[in-house]
Amino acid sequence: MGPEMTEGRQAHAGHPGADRPDDKSVVPPGVWVDDSDEDDPVLRNADGSQVDTWREEYPYTERMTREEYDHLKRILQVELLKLQYWVEDSGSRIVVVFEGRDAAGKGSTIKRFMEHLNPRTARITALTIPTQRERGQWYFQRYIEHLPTAGEIVFFDRSWYNRAGVEKVMGFCTEEQHETFLQQVPEFERLLVHDGILLTKFWFSVTPGEQHTRFAIRQIDPVRQWKLSPTDIALLGKWDDYTAAKVTMFQRTDAAHAPWTVIKSNDKKRARLEAMRSLLAGIDYDRKDPDVVGRPDPLIVGAPADMREMEPGQQSPTPFRLPGVK
Repeated sequence: MGPEMTEGRQAHAGHPGADRPDDKSVVPPGVWVDDSDEDDPVLRNADGSQVDTWREEYPYTERMTREEYDHLKRILQVELLKLQYWVEDSGSRIVVVFEGRDAAGKGSTIKRFMEHLNPRTARITALTIPTQRERGQWYFQRYIEHLPTAGEIVFFDRSWYNRAGVEKVMGFCTEEQHETFLQQVPEFERLLVHDGILLTKFWFSVTPGEQHTRFAIRQIDPVRQWKLSPTDIALLGKWDDYTAAKVTMFQRTDAAHAPWTVIKSNDKKRARLEAMRSLLAGIDYDRKDPDVVGRPDPLIVGAPADMREMEPGQQSPTPFRLPGVK
């Protein structure tokens, strides 16, 4: 391990999942978590070199620096506050859906969206598995009660699109239920938009090697272990199945009234900023500063057809393969 490793970080480098013996290890031997940037920990090899899976299919050769990120985040968060003031004053309603593979950076992005917003009129909805009663309801029913009223912003940390992704891939719904969802969701979203809700749908795209790296960090680091579930680990071996489900979802639900916006998230800092910028750029709110908002980076943000993830069967150019993952 690197000599600069602190005592606190050495504690993270023991046997992964030691406190959770039933967990399957996804950690290659000899790696350790460098959390000197607590906001964005990285995985390092035994010699101290960084595991650089984030470079897979990524348009930039260097990660965004902390200094640049902090500066841009602050000025965009000021714009988010202007947006919130406008929502409150105008009685508008905003729904932002955050979807993507596990460990794609959805949660950390939502955290930065919410960092300085007033929680009285901006909130996160992250639903757990449905109860027995909810399983007997119309599928969209439990999501409807969390929609915003006038003057509110709601961020869905995963949404009704669970049925198109995890539920489909893991067999948690039937083929008939999946098909019914795909038929109904365009009309459901059309009703939301026609009623005046401003709907934004983000898909956070991560490559297989970088997803594995983030899973390894979660399994090593005790404060992040709660983020890694047995379902997450099971999905590691279902990359192609998830890709096929995602492609079908885009084909059936990417509509003019409710389009998908894909964010390349291997560099989390760029992904967070470009998601903020994309939301702000699409809404004409009071006192908007066009010079600050700018335009989303087309190398990071785009429509599904322009921002494809690795297709089924394509070999991942990772510098290592995690044990037990095909």
